[in-house]
Amino acid sequence: MTSGTNFWDASVWSFVGTLAILFVTMLFANILRHQLPFIRKLMIPSSVLGGFLILLISFLYKEISGNAMFQSSVLEMLTYHGLGLGFAAMSLRELDQQQKEGGGKMKGDAFDTSLNVVGSYLVQGVFGLTVTMLLAKALGSFFASGLILPMGYGQGPGQAYNWGHTYELSYGFTDGTSFGLTVAAMGFVASSVGGIIYLNKLRRKGIVKAEADDHEEEISSQAINGEGEIGLSESLDKFTVQLALVFGSYGLAYLFMRGVDAIIETGALGNLGYNTLRPLIWGFNFLFSTVFALLVKNIFRGLQKKGVIKKKFTNTFMQNRIAGFMFDIMVVASIAAINLRAFANAKFIVPLLVICVGGAVLTYIYCNAFCKKVYPHYRHEAFLSLYGMLTGTASTGVILLREIDPQFKTPAANNLVYQQTWSILFGAPMLLMMGFAPQSTTNALITMGVMVVMFFVLNGLALLRAKKRAGKK
Repeated sequence: MTSGTNFWDASVWSFVGTLAILFVTMLFANILRHQLPFIRKLMIPSSVLGGFLILLISFLYKEISGNAMFQSSVLEMLTYHGLGLGFAAMSLRELDQQQKEGGGKMKGDAFDTSLNVVGSYLVQGVFGLTVTMLLAKALGSFFASGLILPMGYGQGPGQAYNWGHTYELSYGFTDGTSFGLTVAAMGFVASSVGGIIYLNKLRRKGIVKAEADDHEEEISSQAINGEGEIGLSESLDKFTVQLALVFGSYGLAYLFMRGVDAIIETGALGNLGYNTLRPLIWGFNFLFSTVFALLVKNIFRGLQKKGVIKKKFTNTFMQNRIAGFMFDIMVVASIAAINLRAFANAKFIVPLLVICVGGAVLTYIYCNAFCKKVYPHYRHEAFLSLYGMLTGTASTGVILLREIDPQFKTPAANNLVYQQTWSILFGAPMLLMMGFAPQSTTNALITMGVMVVMFFVLNGLALLRAKKRAGKK
């Protein structure tokens, strides 16, 4: 080793040791989920359960030894990069034949799904911002912290970390990083509780007969080594190639973000660049990783069509596994990174409890009403998938959906995929407001007004589309 570093130094092993603890705890949580029926019925993902176990263990370790079990920076970076790498892997996948054939039919439903997704963000944003602006005067808490609710519930741990960290560094929100991660963690709880309540209602009505267990996924050799794809074991392992595509795409995204940041550093964009664009650029790493992954996929597809390369490099099965791996790491690390000591401060705990509980209730009510009106033929499947995603992540939405539609016979699961482009478009104004609102209470009020107007416009459009479809029938 160079520079005086020895193999036995703690710094050499800290990162690997952190990963070992995260993986072993997730494995233990998965065993508990399979062995204990009452845990399985709660439908909490193993990564979420593992995160809470680590959170408890690390808290007790800190109280007993006085030392931290983890470096918080390691957990935070795993959360941040896990999101971007996971989205890159998802974007490198290929649609199967059924999805390609049904894509045109589902575009309408996916469009409506995007209206629900952004509408839920707006409900959460208006409610969260209202609560924290009111409590700021009474408790002296950060007035714009409520805007983290749609990031933690609607977007997940990665975005909750991004904006909590940004608000902490740029706007003086004490414990902002922990606040954001706690909102995301509470979202998983809200997803499980709300899902159980809804499923129990369906069981009482006889729509669902019994709890679904984990469903086996049938995997063929064609999925792992498809026709026209590179071999499993050539000079470079096939899985290594998939990782190279993911990290290469993410690296291109980094170079792009660094280029934009260099422009901001010149001062040409003024305060808009420093206070608004910079947090957006680095906070939405997952968006740029998606764009560049799609670009990389299309470049390889074009090279294959022109005969420059003879075989297909991407494999959907392996990219799914990489995405699942990255999201599991993101979730468990995000929960483990929560600082429980922050709960001793009323400025932190009171706004957190109010917005998390109230946000879950409002999201439940809004999604239920929307799905009943817009998806009359599969309202229950649509609700479970959307509510699960809009309080947890897309994976928790799928977990809830499997309880009633294990074979994905309804369009609900694919709607979660196809809605992303429209959601980005409709949600762009709100995302821009994330860096605008915390600059002053006046900006926060303007942001609230914009979100209210957007809510009525998007829901008005959804109702018009629903009436038009009903009229055709």
